[in-house]
Amino acid sequence: SEISEDAPSGTVIALLHIDDRDSGANGEVRCSLDGAVPFRLEKSFQDYYRVVTARELDREQVSEYNVTVRAADGGSPSDGGSPALQSSAVLALRVL
Repeated sequence: SEISEDAPSGTVIALLHIDDRDSGANGEVRCSLDGAVPFRLEKSFQDYYRVVTARELDREQVSEYNVTVRAADGGSPSDGGSPALQSSAVLALRVL
């Protein structure tokens, strides 16, 4: 993906759909972004999240970002459920 460095704070970078077929606590998913990046994750609707800019970007300082999004479910074998699982995806973003 590409974004202009003058995009205002709150500009949507990506829309993500997170799906876990487990029920109860095992199906509850927590999402986060890795590292100190100028983006934040916002829950949009049910299982949808959006990655948005947290501040204006400066291409001269950083021209590309690899933003890692992590999702982990609430699995707990001690409660008789399946073990906790996690997955991640990397969003490659070029600043114009």
